[in-house]
Amino acid sequence: MSALKSLSVDQQVALLFVILFGLLLLGSAAAIALSLKRDDGEHSERHLKLTRDLRAVWVGALVFWLAWMTAPLGATLLFVVLSFLALREFITLAPTRRSDHRGLILAFFVALPLQYVLVGLRSFDLFTVFIPVYVFLAIPVVSALAGDPERFLERNAKIQWGITVCVYGLSHAPALLLLDFRDYEERGAFLVFFLVMVAASGQIAQEAASRWLRRRPVARQIDRSFSYRAWAIGALAGAFVGAALYWITPFKAPQALAMGFIAAGCGTLGEFVMKALKRDAGVRHWGNQSSVTGAVGLLDRVAPIAFAAPVFFHSVRWYFQLKA
Repeated sequence: MSALKSLSVDQQVALLFVILFGLLLLGSAAAIALSLKRDDGEHSERHLKLTRDLRAVWVGALVFWLAWMTAPLGATLLFVVLSFLALREFITLAPTRRSDHRGLILAFFVALPLQYVLVGLRSFDLFTVFIPVYVFLAIPVVSALAGDPERFLERNAKIQWGITVCVYGLSHAPALLLLDFRDYEERGAFLVFFLVMVAASGQIAQEAASRWLRRRPVARQIDRSFSYRAWAIGALAGAFVGAALYWITPFKAPQALAMGFIAAGCGTLGEFVMKALKRDAGVRHWGNQSSVTGAVGLLDRVAPIAFAAPVFFHSVRWYFQLKA
């Protein structure tokens, strides 16, 4: 591990992407092999889901690689696009009225770009309070000026919640580039990679455990498979993945283990919360085939990161007493 930590930034990047794309190639080969087995209805449905998930991971890996190649600007722009598409997906399935248009314009064309501008300007103190203070007060004001009191609280709460998850939460991922560790210059993107890998690993492990374990659901009306044991397995899986990746971070192995547990645990809880919202909206997946968002299922995929990123960011900053 000391040899891995002593590698240059370019060498570490090359090694990471060799491992990442190598695993994806193995996964794709396994999917092709599984497709050659018997072709009953259940098998075909599972294979279709596996193929769709693999395709999404391939796209995500390629986009992440391009973001890395374009430095912090590329990573920030990547999350701008993700936030815009995720917020559009959320709002499409949240009933709105004509009088909500002012609030939606404020959300999409003022709050979203300004939040990421603050991230890009490294204005840490302002970007952490811009949305929960200024935007959250501005949205009901512009909504009230429209003169429509019907379901006023419900309508504004939905817009505020969409901004919280899709903009505020996701913006903390590129904000990891702001953290100033000693002897860790120009490596902030490794923390973004660490967060994404840990959150994804935790979600995958939690879903797998929920299928294998005897089910004792916590909230049967929301998710028949989510249980405390499955959540703990997912969080521990994320912790071990984090410990295995400590050599690309400024953390020591125990610190990476703890940070991985926090990020993976929050990510799986976030995905559970989004399932509750989907139940309320009456859909199985965000961006289902009847949606017009153009980004099928994006919010399903970024929800763990949206919940994990703020907690991970502030945990790291608090523990290491960092300044932006």
